[in-house]
Amino acid sequence: MTTLPLDGIRVIDFTQVMLGPSCTQVLADYGAEVIKIEKVRIGDLSRWSLGSDPDGLNNPVFCSLNRNKKSLALDLKQPEARETVLTLLETADVVVNNFRPGVMERMGFGFEDLKKINKKLIYAVGTGFGLTGPYQHKGGQDVLAQAVSGVMRRKSDSSHPTSIYATPLADYSAGMHLVQGILLALLQRDKTGEGQQVAVSLYNSMLAMQMQEGTTHLMRQKDLNWGAFPLTGVFETTDGAIVMVGAFKQNPLQDICNALEIEDLSQYPHYKDFDAQMARRPELQTIFHDNFAKNTTAHWLQRLEDVDILCAPVRSLPEALKDEQTIINKMILEAGETAAGPIRLIGSPIDMSAAEVAVRISPPQLGQHNDEILGSLGRLQGNAA
Repeated sequence: MTTLPLDGIRVIDFTQVMLGPSCTQVLADYGAEVIKIEKVRIGDLSRWSLGSDPDGLNNPVFCSLNRNKKSLALDLKQPEARETVLTLLETADVVVNNFRPGVMERMGFGFEDLKKINKKLIYAVGTGFGLTGPYQHKGGQDVLAQAVSGVMRRKSDSSHPTSIYATPLADYSAGMHLVQGILLALLQRDKTGEGQQVAVSLYNSMLAMQMQEGTTHLMRQKDLNWGAFPLTGVFETTDGAIVMVGAFKQNPLQDICNALEIEDLSQYPHYKDFDAQMARRPELQTIFHDNFAKNTTAHWLQRLEDVDILCAPVRSLPEALKDEQTIINKMILEAGETAAGPIRLIGSPIDMSAAEVAVRISPPQLGQHNDEILGSLGRLQGNAA
């Protein structure tokens, strides 16, 4: 059997929805025993994200975030259930939650409470805006973080309406930052013998994602917008769309004109360099739009690649999922069958030659592992889902 990097690490997981579960799924994929604490009869809210799955058993949203975990359903209002969790925490390596500040403390599971019973425990927290400050008790959510951090205002074209980005950037990036923090804390524990609190927020992750843009503003009071560069854009073709990035070359405009079979615009003074091109970006973009509209995506991909201009087709997610590269990269995982059909999941983007990700435990049913976990503690009564 392959030894995984986190074999022997026990994680007590209070998380739900996406930020926290995306973090704990990475830990589970690479060997950690993740025990997911869920509310009796309700469970993780993501079990109910799609109305087409009325029993919440095989919801794709939940399945996408919760493979390789064990589900323990408890009523934490009951003293015996809280004692069960405390017993698990006494020998756990990591506990993770993404509640608002104060929730874990009210249950008696705050950092100060738990380090008294387990000084080696890594206490990992994901919040909306931080553990302190004016927004600490504000409800955190991906779209809100996009808005308040400045991400939502950033557009490649100022004429486009301000809108929500359709993929949860904040949840995923904060989840991955939480993974990083936990792994760093585990490494530091090897040196000190003690655990610590690790905290991330949706807000901080969105600011960090804008590190280049934010630093440019702080140091030069200028706007940096990679998507608004003059030779970059999305252009409709006769059968779809293409994205082009005219950069990283001595004279990319000349090569683009060559690919489009039009005159070399870089020979004109008003297009001679980057600053001149930026000043006339609308004109250049109109020229590109008009010419790309004359032929197919495949035609333009070949023409641009022949002159070494970065380009790609603009595809739908279903098209990307069927791509041969997706399969070769092992980005589709099979996780068993249900009455509704097979469970097919997006795999791990991390490729380790000696630690291949596999589905060892299918996304669990609510309370599926109660007997296993409670039986190991001798507490089968009064805790079942």
